[in-house]
Amino acid sequence: MSGKEWWRPDAFASRRGALLSRARILSSLRARFAEWDFTEVETPCLQVSPGMEPHIMALSVDLAEPLAGGSHRLYLHTSPEFTMKKLLVAGMERIFQFARVWRDGERSATHHPEFTMLEWYRVGEGYEQLMQDCAQLMRDAAQAAGATEFRRGSRRCDPFAEPKRLTLQQAFQSYCGIDLLATMPDPRTPDRDALAAEANRIGLFVSTNDTWEDVFFRIMLDRIEPHLGDDVPLILCEYPVSMAALSRPCPHDPRVAERFELYACGVELANAFGELTDPAEQRRRFQADMDLKERLYGVRYPVDEDFLAALEAGMPDSSGIALGVDRLVMLATGAEDLAEVLWAPVVAGA
Repeated sequence: MSGKEWWRPDAFASRRGALLSRARILSSLRARFAEWDFTEVETPCLQVSPGMEPHIMALSVDLAEPLAGGSHRLYLHTSPEFTMKKLLVAGMERIFQFARVWRDGERSATHHPEFTMLEWYRVGEGYEQLMQDCAQLMRDAAQAAGATEFRRGSRRCDPFAEPKRLTLQQAFQSYCGIDLLATMPDPRTPDRDALAAEANRIGLFVSTNDTWEDVFFRIMLDRIEPHLGDDVPLILCEYPVSMAALSRPCPHDPRVAERFELYACGVELANAFGELTDPAEQRRRFQADMDLKERLYGVRYPVDEDFLAALEAGMPDSSGIALGVDRLVMLATGAEDLAEVLWAPVVAGA
């Protein structure tokens, strides 16, 4: 969809049906969370730290506050995660939010600079419960849209089917014949050369400058993701602990973390964690992530010290997840492009 003059009746008419389905889907999801006894929350989009993922770029804002010492650099958050976790420390136990979030340098058929993220948290419940949540919410979205299947191009997925579960180790073994864990003798600093050799063996190019993580993503994007989520939804779980982000190690294997991603029709829909509550380990990971970001992109974001203080005060055991609402609507309506299910696009230029 061309962004300019999207409001002309003839241009809008082609999207009207999908947008009305979007409204019904959001209403259905809100009703489900009410049934689960969740509280809907709203948190500020402007944050000291936008999020610490190495490969996600944020948008900055200079906030003029004459009564508070002049101008301050803040960021539009890439996820409401930090503030929602502070609410868990404050005593909330089941919360959700339809958050507007921003990410710079991302626009494609499945990306938009500003989009809607559904994020929710459960105190005292493991990330396996979030897998069940996802299965139910996909069914709700399909029913609200009057769909019997999720569609993307020629691909199909049954949202009413029980999701299949696959670990990263199983995925690398099944699709590439690679023993991923064998390339991680030290979980925090995996063996780059070992994984590069495996990538070369299956015919993928590896640059001398590529890190273990670069090689990992090349294999994922080229040989694994294209197969995920056909016929039935797929839960890809147990990520290497070096890519654990804000998730805790698995009790049965400290080399991998309680993290999963949900796929349907080859599209990643959600990213979930059994939440890390150790402030010292979280600080170490933030430092490592920002070191990597600075090395790759020359950019470094500040740490939210208030978030680490909240962890120190005692964040309860919990699980949390972020789901891309626009992508969910896209699959439920069979739209080809994310822009087709947005009420209005972000338009660049005059």
